[in-house]
Amino acid sequence: MMFAAKLESWVHRQWSQRGLVPCLLYPLTYAYRFAAAQKRRSTVPNRLPVPVVVVGNIYVGGTGKTPITIALVKALRLRGWHPGVVSRGFGRDDSGVRLVAPDSPAQEVGDEPLLIAHESLAPVAVGRNRFEAATLLLKTHPEIDLIVSDDGLQHVALARDLELAVVGARGLGNGWTLPAGPLREPPSRLDEVDAVVINTTTDVPFASRTPRFAASSCFGTCTQLATGAQTDIDSIAADLARTGGKALAAAGIASPGRFFSMVRAHDIDCAELELGDHYDFSRNPFADRKEDVILITGKDAVKCVKIPAIKADPRIWIVGLEVELETYLIDLVDQKAGEAAKRLGRHPERRNDTI
Repeated sequence: MMFAAKLESWVHRQWSQRGLVPCLLYPLTYAYRFAAAQKRRSTVPNRLPVPVVVVGNIYVGGTGKTPITIALVKALRLRGWHPGVVSRGFGRDDSGVRLVAPDSPAQEVGDEPLLIAHESLAPVAVGRNRFEAATLLLKTHPEIDLIVSDDGLQHVALARDLELAVVGARGLGNGWTLPAGPLREPPSRLDEVDAVVINTTTDVPFASRTPRFAASSCFGTCTQLATGAQTDIDSIAADLARTGGKALAAAGIASPGRFFSMVRAHDIDCAELELGDHYDFSRNPFADRKEDVILITGKDAVKCVKIPAIKADPRIWIVGLEVELETYLIDLVDQKAGEAAKRLGRHPERRNDTI
Protein backbone atom coordinates (compact mmCIF):
# COMPACT_ATOMS: atom_id res chain seq x y z
CA MET A 1 0.00 0.00 0.00
CA MET A 2 1.25 3.47 -0.87
CA PHE A 3 2.28 5.61 2.11
CA ALA A 4 -0.18 8.37 1.22
CA ALA A 5 -3.02 5.84 1.03
CA LYS A 6 -1.99 4.33 4.36
CA LEU A 7 -1.93 7.77 6.02
CA GLU A 8 -5.27 8.66 4.46
CA SER A 9 -6.84 5.46 5.78
CA TRP A 10 -5.46 6.13 9.27
CA VAL A 11 -6.90 9.65 9.32
CA HIS A 12 -10.34 8.47 8.26
CA ARG A 13 -10.26 5.73 10.91
CA GLN A 14 -9.58 8.39 13.54
CA TRP A 15 -12.44 10.47 12.17
CA SER A 16 -14.83 7.53 12.28
CA GLN A 17 -15.08 7.69 16.08
CA ARG A 18 -14.73 10.13 18.95
CA GLY A 19 -11.49 8.72 20.29
CA LEU A 20 -8.43 10.29 21.88
CA VAL A 21 -7.06 12.12 18.81
CA PRO A 22 -10.40 13.71 17.78
CA CYS A 23 -11.11 14.73 21.38
CA LEU A 24 -7.74 16.43 21.68
CA LEU A 25 -8.43 18.31 18.44
CA TYR A 26 -12.02 19.21 19.26
CA PRO A 27 -11.32 22.71 20.68
CA LEU A 28 -9.89 23.67 17.28
CA THR A 29 -13.25 23.01 15.63
CA TYR A 30 -14.56 26.27 17.13
CA ALA A 31 -11.84 28.23 15.34
CA TYR A 32 -12.52 26.38 12.08
CA ARG A 33 -16.27 26.98 12.25
CA PHE A 34 -15.79 30.64 13.19
CA ALA A 35 -13.47 31.21 10.22
CA ALA A 36 -15.88 29.43 7.87
CA ALA A 37 -18.85 31.47 9.14
CA GLN A 38 -16.90 34.71 8.72
CA LYS A 39 -15.97 33.81 5.16
CA ARG A 40 -19.59 32.96 4.33
CA ARG A 41 -20.87 36.24 5.79
CA SER A 42 -18.29 38.34 3.95
CA THR A 43 -18.75 36.70 0.56
CA VAL A 44 -21.23 38.12 -1.94
CA PRO A 45 -22.52 35.35 -4.26
CA ASN A 46 -22.19 35.98 -8.00
CA ARG A 47 -25.26 35.19 -10.07
CA LEU A 48 -25.01 33.56 -13.49
CA PRO A 49 -27.65 34.11 -16.20
CA VAL A 50 -28.55 30.40 -16.16
CA PRO A 51 -29.68 28.02 -13.38
CA VAL A 52 -26.93 26.50 -11.23
CA VAL A 53 -27.04 23.04 -9.62
CA VAL A 54 -24.36 22.17 -7.07
CA VAL A 55 -23.42 18.55 -6.41
CA GLY A 56 -21.34 18.57 -3.23
CA ASN A 57 -20.85 17.11 0.21
CA ILE A 58 -19.99 18.08 3.75
CA TYR A 59 -17.54 15.19 4.26
CA VAL A 60 -14.00 16.16 3.30
CA GLY A 61 -12.70 14.05 0.46
CA GLY A 62 -14.57 11.82 -1.92
CA THR A 63 -18.12 10.56 -1.53
CA GLY A 64 -18.70 9.68 -5.17
CA LYS A 65 -19.78 13.14 -6.31
CA THR A 66 -18.17 12.90 -9.74
CA PRO A 67 -19.99 9.74 -10.96
CA ILE A 68 -23.23 11.29 -9.71
CA THR A 69 -22.45 14.52 -11.56
CA ILE A 70 -21.87 12.53 -14.74
CA ALA A 71 -25.14 10.63 -14.31
CA LEU A 72 -27.02 13.86 -13.57
CA VAL A 73 -25.64 15.62 -16.64
CA LYS A 74 -26.66 12.69 -18.86
CA ALA A 75 -30.15 12.60 -17.32
CA LEU A 76 -30.67 16.35 -17.70
CA ARG A 77 -29.61 16.17 -21.33
CA LEU A 78 -32.39 13.60 -21.88
CA ARG A 79 -34.78 16.15 -20.41
CA GLY A 80 -33.73 18.65 -23.07
CA TRP A 81 -31.20 20.70 -21.10
CA HIS A 82 -27.77 21.68 -22.45
CA PRO A 83 -25.63 21.46 -19.31
CA GLY A 84 -22.09 22.62 -18.77
CA VAL A 85 -19.92 21.57 -15.81
CA VAL A 86 -17.55 23.54 -13.62
CA SER A 87 -15.09 22.15 -11.09
CA ARG A 88 -12.14 23.32 -9.08
CA GLY A 89 -9.97 20.56 -10.52
CA PHE A 90 -8.34 19.20 -7.36
CA GLY A 91 -4.64 18.43 -7.65
CA ARG A 92 -3.97 20.48 -10.79
CA ASP A 93 -0.81 22.55 -11.17
CA ASP A 94 -2.52 25.96 -11.02
CA SER A 95 -5.81 27.48 -9.89
CA GLY A 96 -6.53 29.58 -12.99
CA VAL A 97 -9.57 29.19 -15.23
CA ARG A 98 -9.37 27.01 -18.32
CA LEU A 99 -11.49 24.78 -20.52
CA VAL A 100 -11.12 21.01 -20.38
CA ALA A 101 -10.42 19.25 -23.68
CA PRO A 102 -10.59 15.45 -24.09
CA ASP A 103 -6.80 15.37 -24.51
CA SER A 104 -6.00 17.80 -21.67
CA PRO A 105 -3.28 16.55 -19.28
CA ALA A 106 -4.76 15.61 -15.92
CA GLN A 107 -2.09 17.62 -14.09
CA GLU A 108 -3.38 20.77 -15.82
CA VAL A 109 -7.14 20.26 -15.40
CA GLY A 110 -7.53 17.60 -12.69
CA ASP A 111 -8.46 13.94 -13.07
CA GLU A 112 -12.14 14.28 -12.13
CA PRO A 113 -12.97 17.13 -14.57
CA LEU A 114 -11.19 15.16 -17.29
CA LEU A 115 -13.27 12.09 -16.45
CA ILE A 116 -16.46 14.20 -16.56
CA ALA A 117 -15.52 15.54 -19.99
CA HIS A 118 -14.85 12.01 -21.28
CA GLU A 119 -17.92 10.35 -19.79
CA SER A 120 -20.61 13.04 -20.02
CA LEU A 121 -19.47 14.70 -23.28
CA ALA A 122 -20.53 18.02 -21.74
CA PRO A 123 -18.41 21.20 -21.92
CA VAL A 124 -16.27 21.45 -18.77
CA ALA A 125 -14.23 24.28 -17.27
CA VAL A 126 -12.05 24.33 -14.18
CA GLY A 127 -10.93 27.08 -11.84
CA ARG A 128 -10.74 27.96 -8.17
CA ASN A 129 -13.25 30.71 -8.99
CA ARG A 130 -16.26 28.70 -10.24
CA PHE A 131 -18.09 31.87 -11.35
CA GLU A 132 -15.25 32.78 -13.70
CA ALA A 133 -15.07 29.18 -14.93
CA ALA A 134 -18.81 29.18 -15.66
CA THR A 135 -18.58 32.57 -17.36
CA LEU A 136 -15.88 31.18 -19.67
CA LEU A 137 -18.09 28.17 -20.42
CA LEU A 138 -21.09 30.34 -21.30
CA LYS A 139 -18.97 32.56 -23.52
CA THR A 140 -17.46 29.59 -25.34
CA HIS A 141 -20.63 27.50 -25.50
CA PRO A 142 -23.64 29.83 -25.79
CA GLU A 143 -25.97 26.84 -26.07
CA ILE A 144 -25.46 26.02 -22.38
CA ASP A 145 -28.63 26.71 -20.41
CA LEU A 146 -27.68 25.13 -17.06
CA ILE A 147 -24.49 24.85 -15.02
CA VAL A 148 -23.69 21.84 -12.83
CA SER A 149 -20.96 22.45 -10.26
CA ASP A 150 -19.01 19.32 -9.36
CA ASP A 151 -18.25 19.94 -5.69
CA GLY A 152 -18.55 23.52 -4.43
CA LEU A 153 -21.20 23.18 -1.73
CA GLN A 154 -19.00 25.44 0.39
CA HIS A 155 -18.03 27.71 -2.53
CA VAL A 156 -20.58 30.39 -1.62
CA ALA A 157 -19.14 32.87 -4.15
CA LEU A 158 -21.22 31.08 -6.80
CA ALA A 159 -24.96 31.64 -6.35
CA ARG A 160 -26.95 28.47 -6.82
CA ASP A 161 -30.56 27.45 -7.38
CA LEU A 162 -30.35 23.85 -6.20
CA GLU A 163 -28.03 21.95 -3.85
CA LEU A 164 -27.51 18.20 -3.78
CA ALA A 165 -25.43 16.78 -0.92
CA VAL A 166 -23.86 13.37 -1.50
CA VAL A 167 -23.37 11.03 1.45
CA GLY A 168 -20.99 8.11 0.81
CA ALA A 169 -19.99 4.91 2.58
CA ARG A 170 -18.26 6.75 5.42
CA GLY A 171 -21.46 8.57 6.31
CA LEU A 172 -20.73 11.61 8.47
CA GLY A 173 -17.86 10.02 10.38
CA ASN A 174 -17.90 11.06 14.04
CA GLY A 175 -20.15 14.01 13.23
CA TRP A 176 -17.54 16.65 14.10
CA THR A 177 -16.11 19.35 11.85
CA LEU A 178 -12.45 19.72 10.94
CA PRO A 179 -9.92 19.04 12.35
CA ALA A 180 -11.50 16.77 15.00
CA GLY A 181 -13.77 15.19 12.42
CA PRO A 182 -14.16 14.90 8.66
CA LEU A 183 -16.93 17.44 8.13
CA ARG A 184 -16.50 20.76 6.33
CA GLU A 185 -19.80 21.92 7.83
CA PRO A 186 -21.89 20.63 10.75
CA PRO A 187 -24.48 17.89 10.09
CA SER A 188 -27.26 20.49 10.34
CA ARG A 189 -26.13 21.77 6.92
CA LEU A 190 -27.92 18.80 5.38
CA ASP A 191 -31.21 20.35 6.51
CA GLU A 192 -30.55 23.30 4.20
CA VAL A 193 -29.89 21.48 0.92
CA ASP A 194 -32.62 20.48 -1.54
CA ALA A 195 -31.82 16.77 -1.59
CA VAL A 196 -29.44 14.24 -0.05
CA VAL A 197 -28.12 11.56 -2.39
CA ILE A 198 -27.13 8.32 -0.64
CA ASN A 199 -24.24 6.83 -2.61
CA THR A 200 -23.61 3.62 -0.72
CA THR A 201 -25.15 0.21 -0.19
CA THR A 202 -24.37 0.21 3.52
CA ASP A 203 -26.48 1.78 6.25
CA VAL A 204 -25.33 5.33 7.06
CA PRO A 205 -27.65 6.64 9.77
CA PHE A 206 -27.89 10.40 10.19
CA ALA A 207 -30.64 12.82 11.10
CA SER A 208 -31.99 15.20 8.48
CA ARG A 209 -35.42 16.30 7.34
CA THR A 210 -34.22 16.76 3.76
CA PRO A 211 -35.59 14.32 1.14
CA ARG A 212 -33.22 11.43 0.44
CA PHE A 213 -32.62 9.65 -2.84
CA ALA A 214 -30.51 6.61 -3.63
CA ALA A 215 -27.82 6.30 -6.27
CA SER A 216 -27.15 2.75 -7.46
CA SER A 217 -23.96 1.65 -9.20
CA CYS A 218 -22.92 -1.29 -11.35
CA PHE A 219 -20.02 -2.10 -13.61
CA GLY A 220 -20.41 -1.28 -17.28
CA THR A 221 -18.12 -1.97 -20.22
CA CYS A 222 -14.53 -2.97 -19.51
CA THR A 223 -11.93 -1.56 -21.92
CA GLN A 224 -8.39 -2.84 -22.41
CA LEU A 225 -6.12 0.16 -21.97
CA ALA A 226 -3.54 -0.94 -24.54
CA THR A 227 -5.84 -1.93 -27.40
CA GLY A 228 -9.27 -0.46 -26.76
CA ALA A 229 -10.84 -3.93 -26.89
CA GLN A 230 -14.06 -4.18 -24.89
CA THR A 231 -15.78 -6.85 -22.86
CA ASP A 232 -17.69 -7.13 -19.59
CA ILE A 233 -16.55 -7.91 -16.07
CA ASP A 234 -18.18 -11.35 -16.04
CA SER A 235 -16.26 -12.39 -19.16
CA ILE A 236 -13.02 -11.35 -17.46
CA ALA A 237 -14.05 -13.36 -14.40
CA ALA A 238 -14.80 -16.41 -16.57
CA ASP A 239 -11.43 -16.16 -18.34
CA LEU A 240 -9.62 -15.94 -15.01
CA ALA A 241 -11.48 -18.97 -13.68
CA ARG A 242 -10.75 -21.01 -16.82
CA THR A 243 -7.03 -20.18 -16.94
CA GLY A 244 -6.38 -19.97 -13.20
CA GLY A 245 -5.07 -16.42 -13.68
CA LYS A 246 -4.53 -13.92 -10.91
CA ALA A 247 -6.13 -10.49 -10.74
CA LEU A 248 -5.25 -7.18 -9.13
CA ALA A 249 -7.80 -4.44 -8.42
CA ALA A 250 -6.12 -1.04 -8.10
CA ALA A 251 -7.82 2.25 -7.25
CA GLY A 252 -6.66 5.82 -6.70
CA ILE A 253 -10.02 6.98 -5.39
CA ALA A 254 -11.33 8.15 -2.03
CA SER A 255 -13.19 4.94 -1.13
CA PRO A 256 -11.35 2.10 -2.88
CA GLY A 257 -13.00 -0.51 -0.68
CA ARG A 258 -16.26 -0.19 -2.58
CA PHE A 259 -14.50 -0.78 -5.90
CA PHE A 260 -12.75 -3.85 -4.50
CA SER A 261 -16.01 -5.23 -3.10
CA MET A 262 -17.77 -4.76 -6.43
CA VAL A 263 -14.97 -6.64 -8.20
CA ARG A 264 -15.20 -9.51 -5.71
CA ALA A 265 -18.97 -9.60 -6.15
CA HIS A 266 -18.28 -10.78 -9.71
CA ASP A 267 -16.39 -13.85 -8.40
CA ILE A 268 -12.95 -12.35 -8.94
CA ASP A 269 -10.64 -13.19 -6.05
CA CYS A 270 -8.36 -10.20 -6.50
CA ALA A 271 -5.39 -8.71 -4.73
CA GLU A 272 -5.99 -5.10 -3.72
CA LEU A 273 -3.87 -2.02 -4.25
CA GLU A 274 -4.93 1.26 -2.62
CA LEU A 275 -3.11 4.06 -4.42
CA GLY A 276 -4.51 7.04 -2.50
CA ASP A 277 -7.01 9.51 -3.88
CA HIS A 278 -5.83 11.43 -6.98
CA TYR A 279 -2.70 9.27 -7.34
CA ASP A 280 -0.60 10.84 -10.12
CA PHE A 281 1.18 7.70 -11.44
CA SER A 282 4.54 9.47 -11.47
CA ARG A 283 5.75 6.04 -10.37
CA ASN A 284 4.36 3.01 -12.17
CA PRO A 285 2.67 0.95 -9.42
CA PHE A 286 2.19 -2.01 -11.77
CA ALA A 287 5.77 -2.46 -12.93
CA ASP A 288 6.60 -5.14 -10.35
CA ARG A 289 3.17 -6.76 -10.13
CA LYS A 290 2.88 -10.36 -11.32
CA GLU A 291 -0.89 -10.59 -11.75
CA ASP A 292 -2.32 -11.58 -15.14
CA VAL A 293 -5.14 -8.98 -15.10
CA ILE A 294 -5.15 -5.51 -13.56
CA LEU A 295 -8.49 -3.77 -13.07
CA ILE A 296 -8.51 0.03 -12.68
CA THR A 297 -11.11 2.80 -12.42
CA GLY A 298 -11.99 5.40 -15.04
CA LYS A 299 -10.61 8.13 -12.81
CA ASP A 300 -7.20 6.44 -12.86
CA ALA A 301 -7.42 5.61 -16.56
CA VAL A 302 -7.47 9.25 -17.71
CA LYS A 303 -3.99 9.56 -16.20
CA CYS A 304 -2.66 6.12 -17.13
CA VAL A 305 -3.43 6.65 -20.80
CA LYS A 306 -0.86 9.48 -20.90
CA ILE A 307 1.97 7.28 -19.59
CA PRO A 308 3.46 5.08 -22.36
CA ALA A 309 4.78 2.35 -20.08
CA ILE A 310 1.41 1.93 -18.40
CA LYS A 311 -0.71 2.41 -21.51
CA ALA A 312 1.17 -0.39 -23.30
CA ASP A 313 0.54 -2.91 -20.52
CA PRO A 314 -1.97 -5.43 -21.95
CA ARG A 315 -2.94 -6.63 -18.48
CA ILE A 316 -4.73 -3.40 -17.61
CA TRP A 317 -8.50 -3.15 -18.02
CA ILE A 318 -10.57 -0.04 -17.29
CA VAL A 319 -13.73 -1.01 -15.46
CA GLY A 320 -16.57 1.29 -16.49
CA LEU A 321 -19.02 2.47 -13.83
CA GLU A 322 -22.69 3.12 -14.49
CA VAL A 323 -24.65 5.15 -11.94
CA GLU A 324 -28.43 5.28 -11.92
CA LEU A 325 -30.28 8.08 -10.16
CA GLU A 326 -33.85 7.90 -8.98
CA THR A 327 -36.36 9.34 -11.44
CA TYR A 328 -37.89 11.40 -8.62
CA LEU A 329 -34.51 13.09 -8.06
CA ILE A 330 -34.23 13.98 -11.74
CA ASP A 331 -37.80 15.29 -11.60
CA LEU A 332 -36.87 17.52 -8.66
CA VAL A 333 -33.79 18.94 -10.37
CA ASP A 334 -35.64 19.40 -13.66
CA GLN A 335 -38.52 21.21 -11.97
CA LYS A 336 -36.45 23.53 -9.80
CA ALA A 337 -34.03 24.33 -12.63
CA GLY A 338 -37.00 25.17 -14.85
CA GLU A 339 -38.43 27.48 -12.19
CA ALA A 340 -35.04 29.17 -11.83
CA ALA A 341 -34.79 29.64 -15.59
CA LYS A 342 -38.13 31.45 -15.61
CA ARG A 343 -37.03 33.71 -12.75
CA LEU A 344 -33.94 34.56 -14.78
CA GLY A 345 -36.07 35.43 -17.78
CA ARG A 346 -34.95 32.39 -19.75
CA HIS A 347 -37.43 30.10 -21.49
CA PRO A 348 -35.38 27.32 -23.07
CA GLU A 349 -37.11 25.09 -25.58
CA ARG A 350 -36.90 21.70 -23.91
CA ARG A 351 -38.48 18.30 -24.35
CA ASN A 352 -40.39 16.71 -21.52
CA ASP A 353 -38.78 13.29 -21.88
CA THR A 354 -38.51 11.15 -18.80
CA ILE A 355 -35.92 8.55 -18.06
